[in-house]
Amino acid sequence: MENQTTVTYFLLLEFSKNRHLQLLHFFFFFVLYLTTVTASVLIITAVAFDHRLHSPMYFFLMNLALQDIGSVSIIVPKSMINSLMDTRHISYHGCAAQIFLFISFAASDFFLLIVMAYDRYVAICHPLHYEMVMNWKYCTEIIILVWASGLLYGTLHTTGTFSILFCSNVVNQFFCEIPQLLKLSCSGINLLEVGILVAGVIAAIGCFTFILVSYAVIFKTVLRIPSEKGRQKALSTCIPHLTVVSMFLLSGCIANLRPSSNTPSYLDFTLTVLYSLLPPLFNPIIYSMRNKNIKYVLSQLCRF
Repeated sequence: MENQTTVTYFLLLEFSKNRHLQLLHFFFFFVLYLTTVTASVLIITAVAFDHRLHSPMYFFLMNLALQDIGSVSIIVPKSMINSLMDTRHISYHGCAAQIFLFISFAASDFFLLIVMAYDRYVAICHPLHYEMVMNWKYCTEIIILVWASGLLYGTLHTTGTFSILFCSNVVNQFFCEIPQLLKLSCSGINLLEVGILVAGVIAAIGCFTFILVSYAVIFKTVLRIPSEKGRQKALSTCIPHLTVVSMFLLSGCIANLRPSSNTPSYLDFTLTVLYSLLPPLFNPIIYSMRNKNIKYVLSQLCRF
């Protein structure tokens, strides 16, 4: 293929030519997708229908669950359909939509985790000012900003990726992943996309530093709480969030820093599943396991 205009579709990674393994891949992704969506929907339902969970922390958690549903719904169903129908095709515009939406949801997820760290900082370090600082108007505005920032970042990446000329349409991954698409470039290094990536890395380092400083202050404050029950209550809201942040950043580093090969490999496939599918799966599980309020509301819902 000589230029970009001749690429009307891409060929995604074929899990296997064996029909039984293709169906196994479909079943594995179906179970993974169903579990992720169900866990997130339970969190959203619990927060939406129980007035005891109508607070900024749970409002942010509900948005995190929405983002998790969005990120997996962009990439998993298409891979499942391809395995079920024994095909590899995705249209040019479908590939662009995948990148735009997946990056948008992932960026919004990261921005929201930063907001949640700030929320815990205010709640624990400045409890008397919490309701004044984290009022509903401010929370609504900051959520709008989070979603808008994610969409902007997704737009920049999509524009940068699809500004190149493609010499091939074979993508060695189960969805349209930016590093794999950049390998198909006829013109070598794409300076626009590199610039966007560098800006993203700098922003991520700054945000990560903010999270580290916030939690350093939080834990210093928690240690000063006189009662053991008070310390446990404070930690019960911080540990799940810190776990989710660590998992998100670790999987992101694995995704972006791993040496990628020019040929399909099960290692690349496994690492991509690790960073793209496992965080949305474990986010609601981690939060519900450590949060007594959510566990109680979910148990009440299950009775109905």
